Amino acid sequence: MALADYFYDKPTIETDRLFIRQLQATDIPALKEWMRDKSLYTYWGKGPGRTDKNPELLFEKEEKPTKSFHLGIVIKDNQKAIGELWIYLIENDRMGKVAIRLSNEYHGIGIASEALIAAITFCFENTELQRLWTDVDVRNEASVKLLEKCGFYREGLIRQGKMVSTWCDYYIYGLLKTDLAK
Repeated sequence: MALADYFYDKPTIETDRLFIRQLQATDIPALKEWMRDKSLYTYWGKGPGRTDKNPELLFEKEEKPTKSFHLGIVIKDNQKAIGELWIYLIENDRMGKVAIRLSNEYHGIGIASEALIAAITFCFENTELQRLWTDVDVRNEASVKLLEKCGFYREGLIRQGKMVSTWCDYYIYGLLKTDLAK
């Protein structure tokens, strides 16, 4: 398969505890429980936007076909959307940026690593992507640990750079498809 195969129909990735799938209007009540939590945006590079404050806006306009993925992290047992995962800024079908956020209620129990590892595996096994990367505020110790646990390498430090709309020091992390073979 290729990224082009997912222009219209986004994948559903299944793990032991999770479905990582396209968000649906039925997820709005669960999204409202955690998306407005300002603590989630401490290291996000910006504060909550319109759709974070009003998740129903995510479903008001027709989604355009894209190679990018914006997927919900959903607990299998209760079908509750507890987080989001993106693969975006895809360049030449070869490289994409990854981002993940999770309701504070589900931090520290391995959900984020389970979701991220599943997404990495999906991308490298089912698309042409050869590299995933991300940036992370140096103060965000939990995300640094998550990325390293999932196999990402710290590739650099940007001093006083702009991460979304925040000026801060941040790390660049990367993972190559060939790194998984090591």
